[in-house]
Amino acid sequence: MAQCLLSVSEFLQGAFIPQVAALCSEEADKLSRKNQLTFCELVRPFCRLSTEVHMRDPNNQPHVIKNLKIAVNNIVTQVPQQGAIRKILNDVVSASQPAEGLVPNVITAGDYDLNISATTAWFESYRESFFQCMPASDHEFLNHYLACMLVVSSHEPEPVEEFLKLSQEQHRIQHSNDYSYPKWFTPNTLKYYVLLHDVSVGDEQRADSIYEEMKQRYGSQGCYLLKINSRTSNKIPEEQIPDPWSQYIQKTSIQNQESYEDGSYPIVSNQNLEHVISVDGLEHSMKESLSNNFKTHPLQLDQLSDSSCIDGIDNNKSTGLVNETKKSGAGTPHGTCLTLTDHDRIRQFIQEFTIRGLLPHIEKTIRQLNDQVISRKGLSRSLFSATRKWFGGNKVPEKSINELKNTSGLLYPAEAPELQIRKLADLCFLVQHYDLAYSCYHTAKKDFLGDQAMLYAAGALEMAAVSAFLQSGATRPYPSHYMDTAIQTYRDICKNMILAERCVLLSAEILKSQSKYSDAAALLIRQTNEDSDLRSALLLEQAAHCFINMKNPMVRKFAFHMILAGHRFSKAGQKKHALRCYCQAMQVYKGKGWSLAEDHINFTIGRQSYTLRQLENAVSALRHILINDSKQPASQQGAFLREYLYVYKNVCQQSPESPLPQLPLPYINSRATRVFFGHDRRPAEGEKQAATHVSLDQEYDGESSQQWKELEEHVVAVVNKGVLPQNFQTTQYCLSSNSDNSKFPLAVVQEPITVEVSFKNPLKVPILLTDLSLLWKFHPNDFSGKSNGEVKEPISNEKDLIQKGKCSNDVIGTEDISEFLINSEETKIARLKLFPFQSGELHILGIVYNLSTTQFTGAMDGVAGVGSVPSGKFISNGVSVRGRQDLEIQGPRLNGTKEEKTSIKYGPDRRLDPIIAPQMPLLEVYFINFPTGLLCGEIRKAHVEFVNVSKCPLTGLRVVSKRPEFFTFGSSTAVLTPLSPAASMNCSAYKTVITDSTSVRSVLTSSAAPMAFGIGGGNQPVVVDIPLVDSVLAPGASIQLPLWLRGPDEEGVHEINFLFYYESTEKQSRMRHRVLRHTAVICTSKSLNVRASVSRSNALEEEGSKGGNMLVFVDVENMNTSEAGVKEFHIVQVSSSSQNWKLQKSVNPTENKDTKLTSRERVKMCFKAVRCKSSADAVLSSEKYIFGDIVLGDDQIISSTTPCADFFFRSSLSSQPKRGLSSNTAGAGKTMLDEAVRLIQKCNEVNLNIIVLWKVNALLSLHIFKKHPPYIIVNTLLRK
Repeated sequence: MAQCLLSVSEFLQGAFIPQVAALCSEEADKLSRKNQLTFCELVRPFCRLSTEVHMRDPNNQPHVIKNLKIAVNNIVTQVPQQGAIRKILNDVVSASQPAEGLVPNVITAGDYDLNISATTAWFESYRESFFQCMPASDHEFLNHYLACMLVVSSHEPEPVEEFLKLSQEQHRIQHSNDYSYPKWFTPNTLKYYVLLHDVSVGDEQRADSIYEEMKQRYGSQGCYLLKINSRTSNKIPEEQIPDPWSQYIQKTSIQNQESYEDGSYPIVSNQNLEHVISVDGLEHSMKESLSNNFKTHPLQLDQLSDSSCIDGIDNNKSTGLVNETKKSGAGTPHGTCLTLTDHDRIRQFIQEFTIRGLLPHIEKTIRQLNDQVISRKGLSRSLFSATRKWFGGNKVPEKSINELKNTSGLLYPAEAPELQIRKLADLCFLVQHYDLAYSCYHTAKKDFLGDQAMLYAAGALEMAAVSAFLQSGATRPYPSHYMDTAIQTYRDICKNMILAERCVLLSAEILKSQSKYSDAAALLIRQTNEDSDLRSALLLEQAAHCFINMKNPMVRKFAFHMILAGHRFSKAGQKKHALRCYCQAMQVYKGKGWSLAEDHINFTIGRQSYTLRQLENAVSALRHILINDSKQPASQQGAFLREYLYVYKNVCQQSPESPLPQLPLPYINSRATRVFFGHDRRPAEGEKQAATHVSLDQEYDGESSQQWKELEEHVVAVVNKGVLPQNFQTTQYCLSSNSDNSKFPLAVVQEPITVEVSFKNPLKVPILLTDLSLLWKFHPNDFSGKSNGEVKEPISNEKDLIQKGKCSNDVIGTEDISEFLINSEETKIARLKLFPFQSGELHILGIVYNLSTTQFTGAMDGVAGVGSVPSGKFISNGVSVRGRQDLEIQGPRLNGTKEEKTSIKYGPDRRLDPIIAPQMPLLEVYFINFPTGLLCGEIRKAHVEFVNVSKCPLTGLRVVSKRPEFFTFGSSTAVLTPLSPAASMNCSAYKTVITDSTSVRSVLTSSAAPMAFGIGGGNQPVVVDIPLVDSVLAPGASIQLPLWLRGPDEEGVHEINFLFYYESTEKQSRMRHRVLRHTAVICTSKSLNVRASVSRSNALEEEGSKGGNMLVFVDVENMNTSEAGVKEFHIVQVSSSSQNWKLQKSVNPTENKDTKLTSRERVKMCFKAVRCKSSADAVLSSEKYIFGDIVLGDDQIISSTTPCADFFFRSSLSSQPKRGLSSNTAGAGKTMLDEAVRLIQKCNEVNLNIIVLWKVNALLSLHIFKKHPPYIIVNTLLRK
């Protein structure tokens, strides 16, 4: 059991105290009413004596009584109805709640740290009221009146006559057969005459004279002059007077009735008459509200078909009535006419009455009863001398309770010796003479059992056990079996649950004081039944406290019995106590895997909180059901969700203008949120393919992302003369958890911002989101410095979204999704867009939507639909709430410094906080007839279309790639070169001229410089300027340019990245440039394998060339095995490119004009190479290359123009870093050896490059001889 404010002895002594009746005249009652009190209420706080009192026992031995308390009550002549008693007890428990701000005790038991209230004031109030409301019965005399106070005002015309009238009325009530209630202890009841004098208005001399007359008539020990009301009620008190009555006024007692009036004697409480109700003790409306839950097991989940049933959860008005009464009582001051001197007078009056009137009367009565018992029983002079006989041998064997017949209705006459013994025992018990009381109870018990008077026997057993426990210095143990027998007799034979409950309350407190918590818990649990929900609830709660207070706390038993107590509290209409019990039990079940029990508790807490209008707590509890990993079936989850929506809707309706509430469903994976800046990619149209750029459909590739970053840094550095600007920020179009989100991303006015949110429905039922949109806050800023320091107010769309309207301003356009269905246990993404119309700082805060459940519209998750709707339409169940969920993304954990490594710190994640830059140009790139498959070395011509789709002109258009040898836009003269008719017919990518018969197999020379093809200074040509008219592309304008592509020399799939760079004509501080990405995927197949070698020819030298001639052998092999439908290759031309050498003619003996190679076929060709003429010095000085073309076909392909020269210079340039490599870490000897080797190689180098051109199905291709891929041009060596 819980701790009590009273000790066990104080509780047991206070449970049975001497009863005194009070009968007041009308004038006396008026005097008391000046203080908003009746006479009984006036004296009640002073009814406990502050000093020890003495009396003598039947053996004339002194006996000390400590802390004696008496009860003074109005006379009520009707037996209190059980319903009225129940109602009073119900109100007492309702009015007693845990104090706000009270710090509970923390009990640690294993893994549990429980916050539990150490005391239960409501149980103590119930227990106190229970004993006060206990009606007097005939089988015991503990609640019988021992005396009667007759109270008359000194203002009466004839006070003595009024005393006489009251005395006659008391005599009539006690001795007339018309009244069977109340019960009186003895026929000659002590009458105590009290003269009540109002000091403020009365005549004190007259009061004194009347009192003197009273003393002469009734004796000085039988009357008293009580002076009260020393001040008027309207006078402002000089000092703060305490109010000792407040704690008693709130505790309604069945004895706290109006004074007797002639005629009828109704049950009149000091509270409202409506509080006294029918036998069941509860109002009819309460019974109706509880009938649905009466037979419900506390761990059985409610099956709800509709959330509207929550309106009928609590129709109980009891709590409201109690609160109303409490407020009215608390607001009414008591004792306003009394001073501290009056308080002392009342206290002295009770002291005088008890010591000089009541105790002498009790002492006299004990002696008389003792003498009667001795004389009638034929015993010795006193019971003390007979104790040995009573407890000695010759005991009559006692029968078992089950063997005794039910004679609980047996009545003894008032003069029966057995009752005299019981009366003597009760009177001794009331004055704390427990030894004598125990002896009498034990004797009476044997007599009653012998007569099989079970009701009397049970009462004697009960009080014998209590007397034995209270005996000071008693060596005998507490006879708990006496109590067990008494409880069983009351409950099973006498069918009197009130008396059985009294036994349980007494015995449980005794067992608790002996730390026998297990026995106390078992006793309390056995007493619970369906007769009284309130009693069962209180006993179950105390049993739970027994389990938690054991030496080894039984935590789960505590929680289980708390749930049972909460269930019974709920059935009794005690919603607050039910809620408290469930909340305490939740501490045990929460987070321990008891999901079903946790769901039940949370659901019950939600309903009880809603009933008590604790809406926030109700929402929180129901929210936990939805966010936890529930194991409930789909139907129950649907009921929980509907209940939650219904409660939430009521909460929102109370404050429609309040901020949007947080919704628990669906789950949002904030880390998976992605943000995309820009328009969606346009699909391909026929031969026209848009640049791939970036989209939300692409998966993140860390390696590719790094390549794009390097390309952008390179082109920006080139544009800025080799230096990256300080405020350079890599362009990021798609932000995710994998990207660097430490900087504020940049968006552009009038370009959409797409936010991809990942939703997950954890329930087994579908949920429907409607009017789904983004919640944002915007700070306007033009970034031009023209605002003159003016700070504009931030703008948000929250108010517009609360009212379910569209944004009323033109700052940020918000796109919404009208319906978004998430099936059971489904993860689904939604893409929401914003359209900024002003520059500034945007903060995306979260998601706003309506949450509702749906009806099944078809077969879903194995459940057949109950109706059908058009495709894409969903039926809501009618309950929908509008709320929000914030997008809170935690940044990456910092791990750079020592402090960051030793602590847990996270960096910022600003993906949802873009800066809106002013309008910028927007480029779209389309590739026309762009191939997806090529042969190795094959050249294909395509076209690229550049379109400016914005309202701003763009300039500085460039393209950068790490594979420059793959493409070319041609030289500055490429567009002006006319194509031959034959070439046009064959869609050739080359510049060709028709040759005559004399030029066959003879060299045709031309020259070209690398600078004409954008190559100079030895740098790798990765940045290419794209020619525009006047270097500007106007808004809405477009331009098409040719693009030559060459298949990579390696077989396989190749990804070539293009990064298009462009700027605005108007320079901005926030965004200086923009980029567009394109990834081309090319699949290459095998073609030809070319090897070349040279040698000196003595025959050539004999012709007088003087060392300026050599033979070049070209070995060509067809490596293709009929891939891509290719059957044969035609070698149409072999060209050379060098600053020192050129091919002169072919010396092949074959007569075929061109050479055809089928699969795996090889051919070896021989050519004569000669040194360039005397003009070679001029060629070298201008860095021009001499191209020599030996035509094997019909047309000459001019290799010094686009695209042959472009790809030649790109290939030869890419091989330059590979040449002349050496190790700087070798030793001195190794270094000298390497220098010698390089010198020999330099002397034997022949700077001659061979270009083989071939065609397949009229498509010409270029093969540049090389030895070590990729793209390393190997110059042939002259062997001497």
